[in-house]
Amino acid sequence: MLDDDGRPLRGTLVELWQANAAGRYAHDGDQHPAPLDPNFTGAGRCLTDQDGRYRFVTIKPGAYPWRNHDNAWRPAHLHFSVFGQAFTQRLVTQMYFPGDPLMPFDPIMQSIPDEAARRRLVSSFELDLTEPEWALGYAFDIVLGRTPTETP
Repeated sequence: MLDDDGRPLRGTLVELWQANAAGRYAHDGDQHPAPLDPNFTGAGRCLTDQDGRYRFVTIKPGAYPWRNHDNAWRPAHLHFSVFGQAFTQRLVTQMYFPGDPLMPFDPIMQSIPDEAARRRLVSSFELDLTEPEWALGYAFDIVLGRTPTETP
């Protein structure tokens, strides 16, 4: 977690929520008939360390239908909420996984007109973050900055 000048943001609250591996959220509003996992809550939070790093160990969420039309699916993604030093520094965003074939069909991702900005929502697979025989590692750099109306 960095500010827009590249400095680490220490002690920043990062929240994550996601669907389970079958593509279902663990809340009453999700009526997708996929199974729930009684051992998976789909949410977590942590504070960034002295270098602005954060880490979650979780499962890769499944794609899910969202009934926008007959064959609409959301790609696998994680939701993040980041709380900066002020109320105006809250960011809610999503992280996608590289190579997901559903990304070009996702109206939420495609609502971002700038291709470079869309690419920043896609994590990168990092072998150095992978834990052998246990968990694949993905990096997702979040930059928490000023709004366009703020001056430095």
